Amino acid sequence: MKRKSDEMSPLGQKDTYRRSEMEFGVAADAYRSDPAKKATRNGAVMVTVAFSIAAFATVLAASIAICGELTLVGILVSVAVALVMLSSVHVCMDWERAVVMRLGKFNRLAGPGLFFTIPLLEFCTLRVDQRMNVTPFGAEEALTSDLVPLDVDAVLFWVIWDPEKACTEVEDCYFAVALSAQTALRDAIGRASLQNVVMRRHQLDQELRDAVEKKVSDWGISIVSVEVRDLIIPKELQGIMSLEAQAECRKSARITLMEAEKDLSAILDDVAQTYGHDEIALSLRKMHLTYEGMQDNDGTFVVPSAYGEGFTSKQEDDVAKR
Repeated sequence: MKRKSDEMSPLGQKDTYRRSEMEFGVAADAYRSDPAKKATRNGAVMVTVAFSIAAFATVLAASIAICGELTLVGILVSVAVALVMLSSVHVCMDWERAVVMRLGKFNRLAGPGLFFTIPLLEFCTLRVDQRMNVTPFGAEEALTSDLVPLDVDAVLFWVIWDPEKACTEVEDCYFAVALSAQTALRDAIGRASLQNVVMRRHQLDQELRDAVEKKVSDWGISIVSVEVRDLIIPKELQGIMSLEAQAECRKSARITLMEAEKDLSAILDDVAQTYGHDEIALSLRKMHLTYEGMQDNDGTFVVPSAYGEGFTSKQEDDVAKR
């Protein structure tokens, strides 16, 4: 089903929206930050405009001084000089580098600060941001090796260390990095089972970083880190996995109980062998149990007949039997 905004928007806006969906994958809306909180280039633009206005005013004032009046030729010359100044004066921010081309060939990297280009011969083809770039990406219904569909949400941290290569080796380095990360994510998930993906997320992060780094290193780009933010398992499988986990816990508990029973039976066997060969020790044990019972109960304590044997000696028992 198409979005209503897509049907009413121009083709360029459609392409931008689709590109955003491809780049960000799942949860694309969560990454749209407030533009007011980002650094702007308004000051740099105002410097260029100020130089152009100053050139226009200077040439126009000189024309009036020479001709004695405002003429059309003076206005046209002033406008031409202002346009030349507008295309020749540039300002790069501290984190920017400008790729300057001369007659279609790479000439130099300019910036930061104020720099000039030769009109009609040189131009800035790209301004490269060398700060840390953060690119969220994801994969919807990526199949694991055991054919379980997963929605994966991740984020990529990367920097451009060679602006020349980023401009001349790839058409759009920002979009290329996002697509490379998304492809690497699907490949990594397809080679692992669901259990491995869930239990070994740190290893998945390192595997993704190495895979993306291998692809983009020739573009003058370095990958700092990749972090998997979220793994969304289908709801119909969450119940099954919960039951499986509960069964595994019961199994572990039963194994532990059986091992304890085994140890306890071995101890009881040793005790039985000890008391079987030493009647005095058995009698003392009976007396000790009786004493503990009297300590725990404040009321009347009933001593079983079997316990009573612990208070009589063997000779008295023999006499009683006779």
